Amino acid sequence: MSRRNRKQRLPAPVERISVESLAHDGRGVARVEGKTVFIEGALAGEQVGFVYLATHKNFDEALATDIHLASPDRVAPRCAHYGVCGGCSLQHLHADAQIRARQQVLLDNLQRIGHVAPETVLEPITAPVWGYRSKARLGVKHVIKKGRVLVGFREKRAPYLADLSRCEVLHPSVGEHLAELCELIAQLEARARIAQIEVAVAEDVTALVFRHLDPLTEADRGQLQEFARRHGFHVYLQPAGPDSIHPLEPADSVLAYLLPEQALEIRFLPGDFTQVNRAINRQMVTRVLDMLALDRADTVLDLFCGLGNFTLPMARLAGQVVGVEGEAGLVARALDNARLNGLDNVSFQVANLFEDQRNAAWAGVACNKVLLDPPRSGAAEILPVLGNIHPQRIVYVSCHPGTLARDAGLLVNEFGYRLRAAGVMDMFPHTAHVESIALFEC
Repeated sequence: MSRRNRKQRLPAPVERISVESLAHDGRGVARVEGKTVFIEGALAGEQVGFVYLATHKNFDEALATDIHLASPDRVAPRCAHYGVCGGCSLQHLHADAQIRARQQVLLDNLQRIGHVAPETVLEPITAPVWGYRSKARLGVKHVIKKGRVLVGFREKRAPYLADLSRCEVLHPSVGEHLAELCELIAQLEARARIAQIEVAVAEDVTALVFRHLDPLTEADRGQLQEFARRHGFHVYLQPAGPDSIHPLEPADSVLAYLLPEQALEIRFLPGDFTQVNRAINRQMVTRVLDMLALDRADTVLDLFCGLGNFTLPMARLAGQVVGVEGEAGLVARALDNARLNGLDNVSFQVANLFEDQRNAAWAGVACNKVLLDPPRSGAAEILPVLGNIHPQRIVYVSCHPGTLARDAGLLVNEFGYRLRAAGVMDMFPHTAHVESIALFEC
C-alpha cells in the first residue's frame, strides 16, 4: 500500500459553525454532530468555517479558514510570520483577553482536578507583551535548496524551521536581528554543522551560545568574534553537552540580572535556567515575599531553588533560608550569588526532589514557611514530607496548572491546608502557557 493510500481521509470542510469556548491550549471548541472539534485560530463566540487537520476517536482537529462572525477580542496579529511559526498561538486574541483566559484555565483545573477553589482570586501580574522573551533556543538550518541559512523556531504542525525575518516576542537584541544571524552563519565554513543558538539576555548584554557539531576553524572563530564585537553580543561555544559551554568573546564574559527592589544581583551561565520574562519575574518575586509575610523569626525552605531567584530575596527578610535543588552546578552558583550579595543567613543543599526525601537532610529543617517552584511535573513526591513538617504557610509557583491543581488537592484534602489565594502571571504572552501562584495556610 502506498503512502498516499495510507494517508488519513478527512471529512469535507465545514462552512460555518459556532465556537463554544476556548480550550486550555488556545484552540476554539465546537461540536459537529455531537463530536468535539478543536479549531486552531478560532475564538469563543465566533462563527467560523474550517478544514479538518486530523480525526480521532473522541475528537477532531481543525484550522479556521473563514471568520464569519468575529469575537470582539479578536485582533490582527503583529507578527508577519504568525500562523506559520510555531512560537506563538494566541496573537489573534487581545492581550487582556489572553490573561483572562489563563485565569479561567487555572480556576477550571483547580476545580476539576484538585476539587478546590481559592478563597481569593489574585489580580493577574502583567507586563509589556512584546519583546519580552529573554531565554530561547533557536534552531539553525542550512537549506541547500534555498541557498541560505534559517534561524528561528519550528513551523506549526511541521518539523521544518520557519523562514523568519524577525521575531516580535524575542528580546529586540535578537528578535530584530535574525537576518544578521542568518548571514553570519551562511559565511561560516561550519554553516551546515551549527545546530542551534541558545539565547540568554542578561541585564545589559545578550549572550549567544552556538552549538557546533564539528570543531570550528580559526577563520570561523574569528568571524564569530568579529560579529560579537560589532553587535555587542557575548558569544559562547558549545562543542558537546551543556557542560562544554564556554565563552569565546569576550573571554571574561559575566552574565547577571538584577532584582532592584531587593537590591540583588544574580549571576548565571547562559545554559542555566532563568525566568523567560524579566519584568514578570521581578513582580513575581515581590508577590512571593508579600504572600509569605516574612520576618526575622521565620525559617524558610525554598524547594527547587535553582540559582536562588527566590532564596536570596527571602534571605533579605527572613531569619534563615535553606535552598534545595537537584542540580549541583546551580547550587554552586546559588552559593556564589549569596556571597556576592553579602548574605550569610542562607544555605543550600543538593537533593533529587523527585525521589523519596523522607530521610534527606532538608526534611529535618524546622521551618515554618515554604516556597515551592517545581518544573511542569509538579511537587507530588515531596508533599508527604511537607505534611510531616507542616509549615504554617506554603507559596507554590507553578508553570503547569494541571499539576498545581493535583498538588493543591493533596495539600487541602489530605494535609489540611486552606487554599487562601491563587492567580496567574503573564509570563508567556501570546502562548497558551499558564504560569500561576498559590498560597496555602494551615
